[in-house]
Amino acid sequence: MYLPRLRSNVVSRPRLIERLTEGLNGKLTIISASAGFGKTTLVSQWVASIERSVAWLSLDEGENDPIRFLMYLVSAVQKIAATSGEGVLHALQASQPPALEALLATLLNELAIINEPFVLVLDDYHVIEALAVDQALAYFVEHLPPQMHLVIASREDPRLPLARLRARGHLTELRATDLQFTTSEAADFLTQVMGLQLSAADIARLSDRTEGWITGLQLAALFMQGHHDIPGFIQAFAGDHRYIVDYLVEEVLQQQPAPVRSFLLQTSILDRLSGSLCDAVTGQEEGNAQLEALERGNFFVVPLDDKRHWYRYHHLFAEALSARLMAEQPNQVSALHRRASEWYEQHRSVAEAICHALSAEDFERAADLIELAVPAMRRSRQDAMLLGWFKALPEELFHFRPVLSVGYAYALLSGGDLEGVEARLSDAERWLNTTAETRPESFDDAQDILRRRIVVVDEEEFCRLPGAIAIYRAARAQALGDVAGTMKYARRVLGLVPEDDHLLRGPAVALMGLASWASGDLEAAHRTFADGITSVQMAGNISDAISGTIALADIRTAQGRLREAMRTYEHALQEATAQGEPVLRGMADLYVGMSELHREQNDLDAATQLLLRSKELGERTGLPQNRSRWCVAQARIREAEGDLDGALDLLHEAGQLYMRNFFPNVRPVAALVTRIWVAQGKLGEALGWAREQSLSIEDAPCYLREFEHLTLARVLLARSQGERADRSMLEGMKFLERLLKAALIGERTGSVIEILVLQALAHQMQGDIHAALMALRQALSLAEPEGYVRMFVDVGSPMTALLEGAAKHGIAPNYVRQLLKALDSAKARTPVKQVLIEPLTERELEVLRLFRTDLNGPQIAGELIISLNTVRTHTKNIFSKLGVNNRRAAIRRAKELDLF
Repeated sequence: MYLPRLRSNVVSRPRLIERLTEGLNGKLTIISASAGFGKTTLVSQWVASIERSVAWLSLDEGENDPIRFLMYLVSAVQKIAATSGEGVLHALQASQPPALEALLATLLNELAIINEPFVLVLDDYHVIEALAVDQALAYFVEHLPPQMHLVIASREDPRLPLARLRARGHLTELRATDLQFTTSEAADFLTQVMGLQLSAADIARLSDRTEGWITGLQLAALFMQGHHDIPGFIQAFAGDHRYIVDYLVEEVLQQQPAPVRSFLLQTSILDRLSGSLCDAVTGQEEGNAQLEALERGNFFVVPLDDKRHWYRYHHLFAEALSARLMAEQPNQVSALHRRASEWYEQHRSVAEAICHALSAEDFERAADLIELAVPAMRRSRQDAMLLGWFKALPEELFHFRPVLSVGYAYALLSGGDLEGVEARLSDAERWLNTTAETRPESFDDAQDILRRRIVVVDEEEFCRLPGAIAIYRAARAQALGDVAGTMKYARRVLGLVPEDDHLLRGPAVALMGLASWASGDLEAAHRTFADGITSVQMAGNISDAISGTIALADIRTAQGRLREAMRTYEHALQEATAQGEPVLRGMADLYVGMSELHREQNDLDAATQLLLRSKELGERTGLPQNRSRWCVAQARIREAEGDLDGALDLLHEAGQLYMRNFFPNVRPVAALVTRIWVAQGKLGEALGWAREQSLSIEDAPCYLREFEHLTLARVLLARSQGERADRSMLEGMKFLERLLKAALIGERTGSVIEILVLQALAHQMQGDIHAALMALRQALSLAEPEGYVRMFVDVGSPMTALLEGAAKHGIAPNYVRQLLKALDSAKARTPVKQVLIEPLTERELEVLRLFRTDLNGPQIAGELIISLNTVRTHTKNIFSKLGVNNRRAAIRRAKELDLF
């Protein structure tokens, strides 16, 4: 996190410095070239020349864990703004930290209040392979505050929306052809930096042979310092970069005294170097002196701090040294890594100790260290790194390490690999009797229930295994929709853990509530889940308790108790606000839930304002599902405003953002899309959805599929419209009767109202107005006390006729007048159009803009992080709306309409 200190005799590169300075007008600078082109040195020169604060972060493979990446990112930024990122660090300490992107949003909000312009440099970004980090950084770049500029130095282009940034003028790029030394720069380097006296012809020839590759020049210069026939060497010097390195490193090493050569080879296993660490690895006592001498001799040593305590080798040089070590001393490599692991353990750098133990293939030692690290990694949610460690261990190790095996189960569960969880839990359970009567109270007692010798390092975690195994099984069952399994294992937790263990009992009771919700027993679900949330709050997890109220409000909404759902949200909002800063996780979701209730009551302005408030808070205050849920809520508002295409676009985005969690998915996005298709008259697509979901009117009523079954009923009614004697209409009405009976038994009044409305429409279509009004009367009597409006208004003209009939019969006169007025307003409302008869959606406009680049379909999909099929659908829609049949014509027509 320290800016590399420049040497006094570094080669000046004003042409490149000027380009980097000009790039400050945009968001992002990319310096992309293979190893040895001076990327880090150039950026160091540049940041020393600008009058801006600079935060620097050199990355390594460990930052592929998203949480670890963010921790280091925050630490780097705090070098220039000490209080920035405090909210992120606080959130990371929660038992369930928000998603990485949400945490980045928090950081962006805190960076936005920094008054002075500043630069953040991410060096060696090519080591990042985790897609989650790339996606989060893409979000970070898109939302950079105006006073901030990001610089990324990498051997390859990062997976960011570069084409979009390029098209908007936000991107500055330097590549290998830009970074190559010119002949004059090569001359300055060879003479001023490396101290060689060469003729102009030799310099030009060497520059040409290396193609301006800086590391090639440096290696050649090191070799020539001890070579007599320099012209002959230059004449023979040829080959590609890899060849040059292999050859020259070998030649340069041969010139070094044996102690120096040995030091270089043995320490090449280290990502970072300090005198003490090098001494531990080499068994010598001259580490500090050796590092300082290597730095003075231009031996590819880069200082990592301003006190010269830590260094690293130039990456390419380290790779070559490592390859030479493996060729010459393969039997020593494991011992060197083991010594490094022991040093890091002594200095409490657990992650590095584990990585070196794995590199040494000392798996027993690695397993011991990982087992001890699991609780802390679990608390800090460094799940990706933890999972990587587990996967690096041999399978047989887990058979005799129950604590390690359960830790592996946790990491798999966190990563969404539900199928791999059970095998790990079964491995651990072989050694335990998990009945309440034999629950181990201490490690000594636990030894009595072992069937054979096992390895236990963390005794405390071993004593908690029965409860941990049961809670992970319950969570896995809930995620898989296994209601019976969830209840079984959650009850087992309650029988295994003490009454005052709220940390395990709270989640267990909450999972039982979620299982009741999935089964359709909503009152039991609400009662049980509320008890679980109370226990969670007693354990001190206020944020989780606030988040849990979202499920309680959802349950009340399904019960048709909208006003109580609103009170639930408002009470949770008061509690969350009372906690002060930072804003608690889940608060953004509260506003989304309140927005949905206001939309149902037809207060679209309030619904929109609440969604804006949710967005202002930032995704840091939302659950991982908040982005998807927000898009759904916004889509429903667009639908109410008559913008069906806009609603569809938002729903497609919601589907891509949806993340499976422990809450039952009782309102699938695909069913919401189908309802829009029905409103648009796209019955072919709607029927296709029903076939894909294997939905049939012969299905037995099931709460988890109730929303889909009601959607199917809407599809069948739309298909039968105008065909009063159609057989599917009669079958559909029987299906509605069965759905109504099930909803009434489950006291799901929200569904009861919707079913009665559909029955009223079906009777109306058959000409049975009396039966239609009977069904409508029941629906109105249930809906009026709770303020339902959109349930009726969204039906459109057929509902107007029904309500007018109800008015004539004196049915709920005040309520009916309110609904008729809302229907008139909806009819009068016309959505804002572009100059096109059918406007392009925002996502279609994004695709259209990328038509002007050289990107093909798959590349456009990568830029927008959507599927290729979605790109094709958008392309088809664009062509249709613009009246063209190819990209070039679409661009021409878009320019005529000023769509860009």
